[in-house]
Amino acid sequence: MRLNERARTELLAEAEGISDEDINKQPAGDRWSIKQILDHLYLMEGSVAKIIQSQLEKGKKEHVSEKPIDLTVNRDKKVDALDFLTPGGDFATLEELTQKLEASHKLLADTAINADETMLKERVYQHPAFGELSLKQWVPFVAYHEMRHTEQLREVKRALNL
Repeated sequence: MRLNERARTELLAEAEGISDEDINKQPAGDRWSIKQILDHLYLMEGSVAKIIQSQLEKGKKEHVSEKPIDLTVNRDKKVDALDFLTPGGDFATLEELTQKLEASHKLLADTAINADETMLKERVYQHPAFGELSLKQWVPFVAYHEMRHTEQLREVKRALNL
């Protein structure tokens, strides 16, 4: 979770001080606002925590090789969010989003810290781009995914002249 902590600190530092009005502005009709980026990260992190919990309880023991999840940070390759991870366009404050992110982060951390290490290595879940990932790899994947979107947040800030 160290990588996840570092990624979260960097993300929140990038969003700090931006007005609620500005976090809800889209730089273009086809690009997410900062609010949508943060909401997507909340949805993703919470979903991964629940997937890990479910697979620890019901998943089959399998062996998979480690995948190059660090490639997630490469923004040259566009990846569309799954429908249930696509944020809405409703208004939200930075404080509300920060609270949601704190809750999803705590859920993931508690899940990862309290899980049996062997079971994390032996249980898997399908990733849309990488194929089957061990539950152990899903935890740092969340951090790399967040790093990717922190860069996207920086791009939005530049586009909005923030």
